[in-house]
Amino acid sequence: AQPAPATNPLPLGREGSRRRLPPPRPPARGPHDRDRPLSPEGEAEARAAAAFLKTRERPQRVICSPSARTRETAERVLETLGSIDLRVEDGIYEATPGALIDLIEAHAEVERLMLVGHNPGLESLAALLATGQSGDHRGMAPGSIAVLAFEADAAIEPGAAQMRAYWSP
Repeated sequence: AQPAPATNPLPLGREGSRRRLPPPRPPARGPHDRDRPLSPEGEAEARAAAAFLKTRERPQRVICSPSARTRETAERVLETLGSIDLRVEDGIYEATPGALIDLIEAHAEVERLMLVGHNPGLESLAALLATGQSGDHRGMAPGSIAVLAFEADAAIEPGAAQMRAYWSP
């Protein structure tokens, strides 16, 4: 594994609540799931998450899933925090913890990175990095933020991070 970027801390943000699909569309993930926007509750969750993040160290880059609700969540964060490099990464959607670690390592040149994505990938990643076990999670509510931190020379690998903060709307 590569040395951890100086990404101290590494905030992981789950997208806000999404609008419900009207029947007969199935609620399962698929092409239509990517298009589901934030619900009014999700908008409020995203703005509250942004207010929480304003009290912490500002990320230099935010990478997010291409889903509509995840992009909208990231945009609400940027409205509060100001101009930050926003990158949409298709690989975040339905990603495993291993795929998310690869994505974080691909942005190693950035000191303060934030990832905005989906469950179960985000909650599994947070558990894996903090405890060493991806099944050791209790869930991340929509709009929640887990802030992980690594030692300056630590590799991004299971058990290498400390959970610095957890916030949920």
